[in-house]
Amino acid sequence: MDVTWLMLLFSVYLAECVPEKPKRSALNQLTRTLLRTYDCGVRPVHNWTSHTTIHIDLILQSVLDVDGKTQSMTTNIWYRQVWTDEFLVWDPEEFDGITEISLSSDAIWIPDVIVSEFVDEGKSPSIPYVYVNSSGSVKNNRPMQVVLACSLEMYAFPFDKQNCSLTFRSWLHSVKEIDLALLRSAEAIANDQKEFMNDGEWELLSVPSRYWQIHQDDTDYAQIQFNVLIRRRPLLYVVGLLIPSIFLMLVDVISFYLPLNSGTRIAFKISILLGYTVFRVNLTDELPSTAVRTPLIGVFFAVCMAMLMLSLIKSILVVKLLHHSEKEVKQFSVSACLLDKYSSAGQEFTESALTSLKTLEFINPSGDYELEPSLEEDLLSLNEIQEAPSGLEWLLQELVSLRLAFSEEDSESSAQADWLALCSKLDLFLFRFYLFVLTLYASTLLLLWASWSFA
Repeated sequence: MDVTWLMLLFSVYLAECVPEKPKRSALNQLTRTLLRTYDCGVRPVHNWTSHTTIHIDLILQSVLDVDGKTQSMTTNIWYRQVWTDEFLVWDPEEFDGITEISLSSDAIWIPDVIVSEFVDEGKSPSIPYVYVNSSGSVKNNRPMQVVLACSLEMYAFPFDKQNCSLTFRSWLHSVKEIDLALLRSAEAIANDQKEFMNDGEWELLSVPSRYWQIHQDDTDYAQIQFNVLIRRRPLLYVVGLLIPSIFLMLVDVISFYLPLNSGTRIAFKISILLGYTVFRVNLTDELPSTAVRTPLIGVFFAVCMAMLMLSLIKSILVVKLLHHSEKEVKQFSVSACLLDKYSSAGQEFTESALTSLKTLEFINPSGDYELEPSLEEDLLSLNEIQEAPSGLEWLLQELVSLRLAFSEEDSESSAQADWLALCSKLDLFLFRFYLFVLTLYASTLLLLWASWSFA
């Protein structure tokens, strides 16, 4: 009997020494209660005929890259989804007044809403939790870096505007199972620019949105599309690309004022063309590359280089004409028509001799010596080699020779001056034509870019 009492007292002592097992926290109990019988593969509705409405919101934070070659745009967005899970409802009074908890996104049902233009998720941070309140409202908020396929129009670069869309839709569920709606009003979403980094290359204009249903395979699917309207800030490209190119073209225009016969115009124009080529090669990476359509600024650079080549070819042509010899000039029919004096310089020797003789007739003051009226006899008397010519005859021959030499030299100088004047007029005409084409081309580009920048 005593042994029995001793055993009973010992058991009571041991029971008092063992610590009491702690109670589970209210948060732990709530999580276990909600997920004990939860099936994450079943759409969370009690009546299967009712649909689940997913409210979507989007906030654009920044535009990281716009690639015209791959036709893609990389953006940072803040994406929010809100829906009602009928299986995640509780009474806050039963769990110490808890009204909202976080649950693992892998443990509950998540809608299969995707972006149709989605290419790559980029470096998006992983957010493994969602918020659930006591009424069953689930909030799935997460930042995303999204690479989107976008039809980019780069023709107006650097005054271009882009319109890229993000279309949210359920991949499998029809509108009878999953419907979509905007979490905020369309006006509030379109005009929300508070979170956008507006100090970069791109300026956010608006983010309009719309809801519609598409019909595929005899089934309707809900879609919500957000259009991201952005505009490029052109100041960087105007200062770095357009202004230096315009300066080089102005220098090329001014080079036409160099004299034709100085020999430095062609070398100067070659230096300008070489400098423009180096400038163009160094800025290749700054220009957008597209596989379908060349941007207008690429056409601008190509035409500018073509104009520089045209200017150089024109100068070479004029300088070549300027340095033609008298024999080569005579071969041009146009020169024979335009240069009367130059052609008169090539008259036969007999006419020059006749003129010289007429100016020197009656040179004998005593009257004993008088030239014959016949030109042939005068020429023969001048060309005959006499064994002992008299002093007066020798003086006459020398004067005629000097007169002929001076006449030929004057005619050559006059012909050269006339030819230089003709080349100068041709150069002035080509310069005016070149300046007209350049002005017309520049005015057209400025009007196009002005209309795009202020549109």
